[in-house]
Amino acid sequence: MLSLQNAAMRFGPRVLFEDANWLITPQERTALVGGNGAGKSTLMKLLAGEESVGQLDRGVIERTRGLTIGYLPQDGLRMTGRTVFEECLTVFDALRGMHTEMEDLASALASLDHQGAEYAAAAERFSMLQSRLHLLDGYALDAQVGNVLSGLGFDKHDWARGTDEFSGGWQMRIALAKLLLARPNLLLLDEPTNHLDLETRNWLEEYLRGYPFGYVLISHDRYFLDVTVDRTVELWNKRLHIYAGNYSKYLQAREERRTQLLSAYRNQREQIEHLEAFIQRFRAQATKARQVQSRIKELERIERIEIPEEEPVVHFRFPQPPQSGRAVVTAERVCKQYGEKQVLRDVSFTIERGDRIALVGRNGAGKSTLIRLLIGAETPSSGSVTLGHNVLPEYFAQDQYKVLDAKETLLGSISRAALRVPEVELRSLLGCFLFSGDDVFKPLGVLSGGERNRFALARILVSPSNFLLLDEPTNHLDMRAKEVLLEAIENYTGTVIFVSHDRYFLDRLATRVLDVSDGAVTSYPGSFPEYLRDQAARLEADADATNAKKTTSAASPGQESATRPIAQNAAAQPDSVAKPEPAIARTAVADETKPRARRLNPIRLRQLEERCAFLEEEIPRIEASIATTESALAQFVSAAETERLTRLLAELRQQLAAAATEWEQSMLVLEEQSSAV
Repeated sequence: MLSLQNAAMRFGPRVLFEDANWLITPQERTALVGGNGAGKSTLMKLLAGEESVGQLDRGVIERTRGLTIGYLPQDGLRMTGRTVFEECLTVFDALRGMHTEMEDLASALASLDHQGAEYAAAAERFSMLQSRLHLLDGYALDAQVGNVLSGLGFDKHDWARGTDEFSGGWQMRIALAKLLLARPNLLLLDEPTNHLDLETRNWLEEYLRGYPFGYVLISHDRYFLDVTVDRTVELWNKRLHIYAGNYSKYLQAREERRTQLLSAYRNQREQIEHLEAFIQRFRAQATKARQVQSRIKELERIERIEIPEEEPVVHFRFPQPPQSGRAVVTAERVCKQYGEKQVLRDVSFTIERGDRIALVGRNGAGKSTLIRLLIGAETPSSGSVTLGHNVLPEYFAQDQYKVLDAKETLLGSISRAALRVPEVELRSLLGCFLFSGDDVFKPLGVLSGGERNRFALARILVSPSNFLLLDEPTNHLDMRAKEVLLEAIENYTGTVIFVSHDRYFLDRLATRVLDVSDGAVTSYPGSFPEYLRDQAARLEADADATNAKKTTSAASPGQESATRPIAQNAAAQPDSVAKPEPAIARTAVADETKPRARRLNPIRLRQLEERCAFLEEEIPRIEASIATTESALAQFVSAAETERLTRLLAELRQQLAAAATEWEQSMLVLEEQSSAV
């Protein structure tokens, strides 16, 4: 569809890329990756044909005739003058024009002579438009718009609101909705998940998996890239490097390639040094002049391998905080309402020391409200929230930048927050959050909101608190900064409760999940993937129960109608009533009335078999962990360690009981399925 051939481009004095070759196919599902400032967004604009980026310095970019391209920038789009629904319908202006033309043709056909040539031409045109609309699904435009808007998080009452009533993030959602509805041959999406919550991001994943054409993505959401792309293009060292596979496979292949490149570089340096040594040694000898000239020419012909300076890998550890009491926060029968709107209702739970809790729920469910109640920024309408012994909380809000002193410099502010952290380490940390060189001496007042939020998060990393409450900490962070944050929290000995829409972040960190929905807070022990599996199982169980009720209600009338004629026939023939019913017949009827196992669909059956196989391997592993923990408990180290091991042993035994129960139930279902065949 689109190709770059021997392309090169500069941005001012800096070379973004050169000798770039890239063929984008009709089924392209590619991630465009690279370091900050490498030129990814510029390359994306170039592919989209944006005039603002200028032209290639060398090479060509070719597009097939009729190719349609949809481009979503990171930000900057704003729409006014229409409702959300009307704005999305503008995508279908051509189809709506066809509807209007068909209405005009229908009116004309009613008045024209059926035998005339004009009538035949109008009828042919009407038939062609009708076929075209059927082909393009033009009779369900409202349904298409409603489906996409609902998927992107717009409630039905939002559809009639003016687009200018929405913030910048929601404006970008409207722009994304228009692109998805337009269904261009090639989608170019620059950070499409920036303004999406977890549920909406999951919907976009599914939409892209079923998208019939190609797309190229730039994203800092590692999980999103892993599940949506099958090719990765890296802009590195002024070249485009193409890898088969998703982001995780790209990381493995990149390390292998860089290892090979370093090996080739070292071999080349040895060759160059050997040639230079020969030239220097025999340059003055006339008898060696021919050999020296040969070595000089050989040296000139060597195409030097360049190894670009790598960004230093920073491993930052929190200053470990003082230990808090076992119960960090206790919430008892908490209610919170604003006017007539009740956000939380009769909520009770306890957060224990060392928990890493993911707070999940739809936008507006009350996650941020709950965090503000825990930190003491708000008071409950009723009930109580109690901090435990020696708990030192630290809160990172989505608008954390508002509390920073605009006159302080970055380095001065973070140095004041840090305790005994060397300046070199602080500057390395700021570099991870995209503040390098002289940027650290800038006053905070000149930074944008996103930059100040990044700085506020870096500042929290050096604070000595033992209870962190983080509301969307990964917003405005690239993958490098996320890795620093992830590693720091994984090594942190305090307690963390966080809200995030980044699946990779959630999967890596959460040891427990609090689900906020319909005013209630439900606690799920275990990791985020386990929570998702539990939710899926519950939904499936609800669906099975609903289907069973429908089947029962549908079968009841049929059974009644089938019995009625038999009774009537018996009344008409008295002899048959007097005859005793054979025992065999009674047994057959009794067997038919017994409920049969409902046949599972093949996909669900395979999932159940795979789950059983997993549990058969998991149960011995849990039993081995229990044995190891019991052995460790037999040797006293400290009271704290004994307490930790006792708690771990109880958790392992619970896991073992749950796994054994699940395996037994699953095996019963599989046995029923095999007997039903």
